[in-house]
Amino acid sequence: MPADRLSVVVTRRLPDSVEARMRELFDVRLREDDTPMSRTALIEAVQDADVLVPSITDTVDAALLARAGDRLKLIAHYGAGVDNLDVATARQRGILVSNTPGVVTDDTADMAMALILAVTRRIPEGLATMQGDRWHGWAPTAFLGGRVAGRRLGILGMGRIGQAVAQRARAFGMQVHYHNRTRQRPEIEARHEATWWESLDQMLARIDILSVNCPHTPATFHLVNARRLKLMKPTAVIVNTSRGEVIDENALTRALRAGEIAGAGLDVYEHGQNINPRLRELPNVVLLPHMGSATVEGRAEMGEKVIVNIKTFADGHRPPDLVVPGMV
Repeated sequence: MPADRLSVVVTRRLPDSVEARMRELFDVRLREDDTPMSRTALIEAVQDADVLVPSITDTVDAALLARAGDRLKLIAHYGAGVDNLDVATARQRGILVSNTPGVVTDDTADMAMALILAVTRRIPEGLATMQGDRWHGWAPTAFLGGRVAGRRLGILGMGRIGQAVAQRARAFGMQVHYHNRTRQRPEIEARHEATWWESLDQMLARIDILSVNCPHTPATFHLVNARRLKLMKPTAVIVNTSRGEVIDENALTRALRAGEIAGAGLDVYEHGQNINPRLRELPNVVLLPHMGSATVEGRAEMGEKVIVNIKTFADGHRPPDLVVPGMV
């Protein structure tokens, strides 16, 4: 199928450079406003397009795929995580799925470290004081936080991003511990001076900071639940730049309000924009609007990966970032 005749539908606004390149290569339908595409519009898209380019705000489930036309042969996801896509059903219907892995590794790891520092050093409280013109000068006991050097960091999910967080944590003098589905190779552990815990429960009881870096799957849903939160030290901090569903948000809110853990820094939430209102009220919580990958460079590189995947498919080859069911 010639690339210049390939019908591509994009569900969200993308960086200008990415959209310009898509116009050059494909018969592309772009979004004029930066809002999620409605379910009705998604149905129309999968009925008419050769390629759908969704993002993490789109749910491409079995019901949607059942409405797909015979033309739809590729879902070129603008994002690394694919828990919003029914990959198995897509493949059963002969539709390939690609994603954009590895592009935002450093950006997300940077944000994890930023949240660790923001919570432990009480940066938002200091910022609010200055912006509210309430600062009355330096005082020996004002805004006392905690030193990160020497603290035990527990990484939940030691993949690309988890390892990037470990690299940064070591530079800050932290001790790296991790729990992963499988133990990493000895050279990776040696590189990060990382200690593997087969038992997540045992690791949680011993660490000072938990960084969640695993994907959302049925096995990781509410992996950090009320029982496990009670295992953590009352001085412990949690940061999450991965997927909100990994943490039971209501249980986390209760633990924070009860003083069972010291603080949290969150960039993702269990129910998307519907954040527990009690979580917003807590002074020891830093909340960000899912901006872990929000760099100009990262978003442009994500778009370039999407284009390469589509172009490779159009040329009759397997997309380089093909997602295999059961491997995500």
